[in-house]
Amino acid sequence: MTLTTPITGGPTLAQERRIVTAIPGPRSQELMARKRNAVAGAVGTTMPVFAEAAGGGVIVDVDGNSFIDLGSGIAVTGVGNSAPRVVEAVQAQVAQFTHTCFMVTPYDSYVAVAEKLNELTPGDHEKRSALFNSGAEAVENAIKVARSYTGKQAVVAFDHAYHGRTNLTMALTAKSMPYKSGFGPFASEIYRAPMSYPFRDGLSGAEAAKRAISMIEKQIGAANLAAIIIEPIQGEGGFIVPAPGFLPALAEWARANDVVFIADEVQTGFARTGDLFASENEGLVPDVVVTAKGIAGGLPLSAITGRAEILDATHTGGLGGTYGGNPLACVAALAAIETYLEDDLVGAARTIGETIAARFTEAQKTDKRIGDIRGRGAMMAVEFVDPETNEPDAALTAAIAKAAAREGVIVLTCGTYGNVIRFLPPLSIPDALLSEGIDVVLSALENA
Repeated sequence: MTLTTPITGGPTLAQERRIVTAIPGPRSQELMARKRNAVAGAVGTTMPVFAEAAGGGVIVDVDGNSFIDLGSGIAVTGVGNSAPRVVEAVQAQVAQFTHTCFMVTPYDSYVAVAEKLNELTPGDHEKRSALFNSGAEAVENAIKVARSYTGKQAVVAFDHAYHGRTNLTMALTAKSMPYKSGFGPFASEIYRAPMSYPFRDGLSGAEAAKRAISMIEKQIGAANLAAIIIEPIQGEGGFIVPAPGFLPALAEWARANDVVFIADEVQTGFARTGDLFASENEGLVPDVVVTAKGIAGGLPLSAITGRAEILDATHTGGLGGTYGGNPLACVAALAAIETYLEDDLVGAARTIGETIAARFTEAQKTDKRIGDIRGRGAMMAVEFVDPETNEPDAALTAAIAKAAAREGVIVLTCGTYGNVIRFLPPLSIPDALLSEGIDVVLSALENA
């Protein structure tokens, strides 16, 4: 029996993998030809198909093919595409007004989102929030407030980090291609410290933290350092989960040295890792938390939330933007947050993670090309290697992803070495569909 999911204002989508044409189909090919003639060539696509509808755990293309979605638009549609609460809230808001600019004529949904973020992010201290459009924009503003508050300029990011594509966030991002190459010069006073990468460095959290702090103290100096920014689980860098104790040690050092500790929870936030925020796993209480992606069910919204004394230190007018905290995105965020909480999507993420880990751990027993299985909740990854040398195998990884796509499963690759497949399914995905998607990926691995 085929599962279905109702989409408010749209059709009921069968929760099934269904391939009815070659991939890409004829209509997608026509649209891709138009894209080549109209869209800048630098804007690439992972899949060669064009979406027509999405919901639950599937994306349906313009040719009628139905794909199992294990990417969630890069961790954005955690509540599922066109989630009923989100659709209803946005439809009501768009009929009232679409924009006034919060800095000109404010509205209550912006305040309500800020209140909810202040309540839910780690720590019981007094907080303030400010809203923006994208994760990169929020990261930039987190750095701005840290510099304003401390009166210092230097910022430390980490190996394998990804923080965005703007000039400042490119400087924070570690990977050159495709994110940085040819786009410099970049913002100054950005420094890079070694990350904890248990699969490749073999260090404990305490040892890795000692190594990073030693580098920071010798090459930068705490007296010059405004902020440390880090993803609690790195995203584009390869879903690298630092060894236990690494993050708390960095945060403790930062507090002792008047350095703002910023947790970039753009990809890890909002139930993705089996906690509402990944920082919660080790009881981490960042000074500033950056959120985006899963915050608003697919509408563009981001935020910084932090200690009141830090966010209030910047002069009036120093933070803002024309579209930041757009009313449509704000009501979508409130509806998405309600869905995460009321539908126990934190629990759903944990179940998803257990399923993925169990399946690939079993496969690893007989296939040593599976070098590492890591992540938490519905943010899981498999690192593929040459079994003889343990060196990264990017070619195998790309082949698996392409084969899975041909068979109707969307997966994303990542990692500094291009040898990681990441699993980011919507938290609304049916169990049977997730299991089938894993079957397809494992079959692609077996035949690669």
